[in-house]
Amino acid sequence: MEIATLDTVDRQILHALVVEPRIAFRTLAELVGVSDQTAARRYRRLRESAGLRVLGRVNGERVGWTDWLVRLRCTPGSTGAIAAALTRRVDTRWVQLASGGTEVVCVVQARTAEQRDALFLEGIPNSRRVVHISAHSLLRTFSSPTWPVFTSALTDAQLDRLPPPITRERDDTVLALDADDEELLSHLAHDGRTSTAQLAAATGWHESSVRRRISGLCDSGVLYFDLDLDEHALGMTSNSLLWISARPDRLDETARAVARHPEAPFVAAVTGSSNLVANVVCRNERHLYDYLSGTLGRLPGIRAIETAPLIRTVKRAGSVLRPNAT
Repeated sequence: MEIATLDTVDRQILHALVVEPRIAFRTLAELVGVSDQTAARRYRRLRESAGLRVLGRVNGERVGWTDWLVRLRCTPGSTGAIAAALTRRVDTRWVQLASGGTEVVCVVQARTAEQRDALFLEGIPNSRRVVHISAHSLLRTFSSPTWPVFTSALTDAQLDRLPPPITRERDDTVLALDADDEELLSHLAHDGRTSTAQLAAATGWHESSVRRRISGLCDSGVLYFDLDLDEHALGMTSNSLLWISARPDRLDETARAVARHPEAPFVAAVTGSSNLVANVVCRNERHLYDYLSGTLGRLPGIRAIETAPLIRTVKRAGSVLRPNAT
C-alpha cells in the first residue's frame, strides 16, 4: 500500500474528524480553509492511500458485552493461515502478527458467555498449529480520545467552532439494544461517516429519527467513533505491544500515566500475568528504546515489561488488509 505523506491540511482534517467524526464536508472545508471539493478529495485520498477509516463502535461495557485480547503462540510458518482464519470472524478486530511472526494477537468482542466459550473452548484451541493460547479480559481502557499525534493541528480558534466533546459520569447500568439499534450500528460499524440520508434509506427511518438515535446512542455512551489510520502515514515505523506488570496498588496510577504518553494510543488493564497492555507507536527502534528506558522505565509502579513487536497488521479496526500490508 502506498502511504500518503500528510501535510498541514491532511493533519487538520484528521484532527477535525477526531473531534467531530461525522462533520459535513462543507463544514470541514470552511474550518480548514479549502473548497468543499478539496476537503472531500483529501478525505478520499487518505482512505485510499493511508487506510483512514471512521468507524462507529459499540462500547461493550454499556451493553453487557466483553472484550478479550487473545494471544496465540503458533508453530513456525502457521501464523499467516491462523491470522487469515481469524480475520473472517465477525467478532474479531486488530488481527496482528507479533514477536517475529510466531504470535497472532487479536481483539475479540463476545456478546454472551456462550459466544465466548464457543471461541475459547471449541474454536481456536482445536487447531494443532496453536501451541499456546492466553485470553485476557479487557477490564478497563485508559486510552485518551485525543491522541496528540492526531490532535495537534487545529488552532484554539478552529476548535472553538466545533462542538465540545461529550463528557459523562461513569455509569455501570447495562443498556439493551433493540433490532433497530443493531441495524443502525451495523451500518456505522462499516463506515461511521455514512450519510444520514443513506442511513435513513437503509433503515426505513426518517432522517430526523436517524440523527436523534445517533445522538442518543452517543450521549448514553453506547456508541463512539474510532479513527483508524496506518501509522506509517504519520512517520511511525515501530509498532509494539507492551505487556506490563504493575504493582496492584499503583495499577490505576500507572495506567493513567502511560495513557498520557504520546507514544501510547491504547492502554488497558487486563487479566493475566501482566495486568496492563499498551500499544506503543514510535518513529523508529531508537525512539522505542528511549521510551522504554526513559519515559516508561521511570514510572515507579512498573515491575516488568515484555515487548512484542508487531510486524504485520492483517485486520485493522475496520478493514482486512492485503497479506503484504503492514
